[in-house]
Amino acid sequence: MQTLAAVFPYLIGFMMAVVLAILLTGVVGMLRGTEFNKRNGNKLMRLRVAAQAVTIVLFAIYMLFIDK
Repeated sequence: MQTLAAVFPYLIGFMMAVVLAILLTGVVGMLRGTEFNKRNGNKLMRLRVAAQAVTIVLFAIYMLFIDK
């Protein structure tokens, strides 16, 4: 369990970076207004919400199991 507690902060940080990358990709695509945005804009925002959900679940699990 100690190893898992040591890895979780890095995993949460990685997932936060993934969320940021997806968000920035979607926002830049939306600002440009190209065919890319028409094709992938909605998919990117759905993927962002899913990645945020995974990040929150990982954070909640981490908070439940850390030693006090």
